[in-house]
Amino acid sequence: MANENKLTIEYCSKCKFMMRSAWIAQELLQTFDGDIDEAALRPSLVPGIWQILANGQLVWDRKTERGLPELKDLKRRVRDIIAPDKNLGHAENVEPKPQT
Repeated sequence: MANENKLTIEYCSKCKFMMRSAWIAQELLQTFDGDIDEAALRPSLVPGIWQILANGQLVWDRKTERGLPELKDLKRRVRDIIAPDKNLGHAENVEPKPQT
């Protein structure tokens, strides 16, 4: 397939981010059923790293965003890359958390 949609979650294994990463991958796979062709969990030795990429494009970086995402905000960001025309229902009208 030429236009495969790939989701990658890279996480710090020493920070114990694996369970959170697996849960988020499961939630995104369920929400984007049929839209995501591959999801990968990538453990890293880089201290504190937690990043999500969709088709190689950075969706969330824990260090620059100063924390982990709200799931509804993350779904909107992934949708904008993977399936821009998809309606997310209840997640559509939620405003992202303000930057502090």
